[in-house]
Amino acid sequence: MADTSKGHFPPPGSSEGKAEQIAAMFDAIAPRYDLLNRVLSMGIDRAWRRRAVALVSEVSPSRILDVATGTGDLAIQALDAGPEQVVGVDIAERMLDVGREKLRRMGLSDRVKLQYGDAEKLPFGDGSFDAALVAFGVRNFERLQPGLEEIRRVLKPGGRLVVLEFSRPRAFPVRQLYGFYSRHVLPRVGSALSGDDGAYRYLPASIAVFPEGDAFLTVLRAAGYRDCRDERLTFGIASLYVGTA
Repeated sequence: MADTSKGHFPPPGSSEGKAEQIAAMFDAIAPRYDLLNRVLSMGIDRAWRRRAVALVSEVSPSRILDVATGTGDLAIQALDAGPEQVVGVDIAERMLDVGREKLRRMGLSDRVKLQYGDAEKLPFGDGSFDAALVAFGVRNFERLQPGLEEIRRVLKPGGRLVVLEFSRPRAFPVRQLYGFYSRHVLPRVGSALSGDDGAYRYLPASIAVFPEGDAFLTVLRAAGYRDCRDERLTFGIASLYVGTA
């Protein structure tokens, strides 16, 4: 397993052994992950998550799956869609432990369940969920299309998938400012706050090779989704992708 405390992280675009390395990397930063999210995004990530949940709310889901749930922030936010239950899965056990403690403090353990789960081998039967969410997690799938196909398997026919992911701004000067921030500021601040110099070098590197925009919509369609569309957020720093199973 990768030793992220020494700055090891998965090579961008690689797939072999990626899941194990990703789990180790996120386990290493789990105790300070929520703080890092707030600081590094300046709180904008909360608005992005609210928009993702609003899109899920349109299908009035009874049961929602949150893939790559991390510490459960989006799973908790998903309660705003009015489901009977939200289930979050992740491959990083320490992240899940932080999330479970958060749920316990908030009195939400009966409404949100967090458990181990790999995107390519979800431990659920066909058609188990009305909707699925993935926030900042598809970049970390070991194999992108098979992971999306597996999520479609556990969605009911007509179920909705909403993916929130980082993208690359296109317009001047946001593109240049974002490039400077992601290459120089984010890794240094992330390393200082987390004590891990690999995770926050991996982040901008993985964004740079991720098939965003039309390229990701093409993968979604190849995975069997229909009515696919995207929505760029905050000058294109992040994007939402929607597909129907």
